[in-house]
Amino acid sequence: MRKRVVPEHPQGALADEDWLHVEGLAEVEVTSEALAYPVEGAFFSEPSAGWRASGPGPQTIKLHFQPPQQLTRIALYFVESEMERTQEYTLRWSHGYGESFHEIVRQQWNFSPHGATCEVEDHHVELPSVAILELTIIPDVRIGSKAVASLAHWRLA
Repeated sequence: MRKRVVPEHPQGALADEDWLHVEGLAEVEVTSEALAYPVEGAFFSEPSAGWRASGPGPQTIKLHFQPPQQLTRIALYFVESEMERTQEYTLRWSHGYGESFHEIVRQQWNFSPHGATCEVEDHHVELPSVAILELTIIPDVRIGSKAVASLAHWRLA
């Protein structure tokens, strides 16, 4: 009998050491953060509570890379288990400061506490020199909503 032991990573999954260590490569700029949920929490390789805004409304997280980085993969993980809402997020990037931004993706997702509570996005990209990567989150597209933006994990490769 022939036997082979294979790792339990799903096909296409990256090991922790293959993801970029953003904390050493980028300065992060964020429009707000709740005291107990700082933006750094979204970039930890070990499980954490992630990032959460300090209040409702659209939020932006920008990563400023010095030097610019080549990106081939952008993984986002959102969790909402309490409130039904339609979230929209946009990813954009720029070659450098003063340069125009290029949209990677704009997407909406419907969260429901009795159904879809997690959104997992894995974008395969070919970006040779990213100086700024911007994530904008509209936590609920409905006008007047009190929904608060959050991000459980953000990984880059």
